[in-house]
Amino acid sequence: MEGEFLFTEEDFKRIASFLKEASGIHLQEAKATLVYSRLAKRLRKVGMRTFHEYLSFIATPSGAEERDAMLAALTTNVTRFFREPHHFDHLRDSVLARLAASVRGGARLRLWSSACSTGQEPYSMALTLLSAIPEATRLDVRILATDIDPVVVDTARAGVYSEEAVSAIPAALRDKWMSRERESGRTIWRAGAEMRSLIAFNTLNLIGEWPMRGKFDAIFCRNVVIYFEEHTQARIWTRFRSFLHPHGRLYIGHSERVDVPGYVSDGLTVYRLEGAP
Repeated sequence: MEGEFLFTEEDFKRIASFLKEASGIHLQEAKATLVYSRLAKRLRKVGMRTFHEYLSFIATPSGAEERDAMLAALTTNVTRFFREPHHFDHLRDSVLARLAASVRGGARLRLWSSACSTGQEPYSMALTLLSAIPEATRLDVRILATDIDPVVVDTARAGVYSEEAVSAIPAALRDKWMSRERESGRTIWRAGAEMRSLIAFNTLNLIGEWPMRGKFDAIFCRNVVIYFEEHTQARIWTRFRSFLHPHGRLYIGHSERVDVPGYVSDGLTVYRLEGAP
């Protein structure tokens, strides 16, 4: 490929192999231009002249930190508040409404945002939870939010967003649970202490180890496995089964389908375990 840096077909194959091994993401050759544009910034930053030189560097022990930066650069982080709003309506009306009484009586409630990116999804879950159970912070209620990229996890943990980013949040929820501030001459919205207290942010690779021991009442895994090959998709859907309560629900992206045994549809891109209520 012509450009500032020499980028060969072999370079692309090495990058695709690295990404698949590290994250499960399958890179098609049509993505070569996208890969070049994202990684050219990394080459400039570390002072490399060719992709061959860069790839040789990240294969060394001293290149470990840059390997993580490369993985972060290649990971898609498109997200927004209340994306696919029917999921949050379903979470409120079909999951939280059914469990609210038992949770108020002391039962556990656990939700998981399994690819949380910069935090809009888990904070949308928290706002939905607070709208259904306003006293949630005083109950045994938690949201686990994970992502493979530690940089976006740190951004999510900070919980600071532009005015444009929060425009999709219903005004009543935004004004009650977030604070509007001025910072460096611009308006920002900060997730309130109660919202943040509900969420634990951690890094996690969906094709790696899952250290959680308990089960979840709802799992969000949206617009993630579309980047995986079919056998990897099936493996992840199968693993989620053992992490769902019998009454739990799995929420997936609009371009995704769950096609492994043990699930049945419970609405538009929502699934429950076969035989469950």
